[in-house]
Amino acid sequence: QVQLVESGGGLVQPGGSLRLSCAASGNIFNIYGMGWYRQAPGKQRELVATIISGGTTNYAASVKGRFTVSRDNAKKMVYLQMNSLKPEDTAVYYCHADRVVTPLGTLYDYWGQGTQVTVSS
Repeated sequence: QVQLVESGGGLVQPGGSLRLSCAASGNIFNIYGMGWYRQAPGKQRELVATIISGGTTNYAASVKGRFTVSRDNAKKMVYLQMNSLKPEDTAVYYCHADRVVTPLGTLYDYWGQGTQVTVSS
C-alpha cells in the first residue's frame, strides 16, 4: 500500500513564505512523477507544480517565479517552497504521485489527504 502524507501548511501573511513537504511510504522502488495540486473553496482542483524523477519541472502560470518544487528520490519526498504568497493562493494543497513502481507492479494516481494553506492578514 502506498501512502502520501503532507505537512507544512498553515496561516501566513501576504508576502510570506511556507514550505510544504510530502513523504511517500510503502514498498516503493521508484516514483516517476510527484507534485502538488490545490483546491480552493468552490473551485476545481488545479495543478500547482510537478516534477519527474529526472528533475524536469512544470508550473502553473499563476505560481511560476514564486513557487519551487523539488524532490529527494532517495527519501521519496517532494517539497513545495512557496514565496511571495498571495491571498489567492489560499487552498487545500494535495500531494500527488504517479507511476509508482512497487513489487506488485506500476501503480497510478495516489493522493495525500491535503494540507490547508491560508494567506491572510
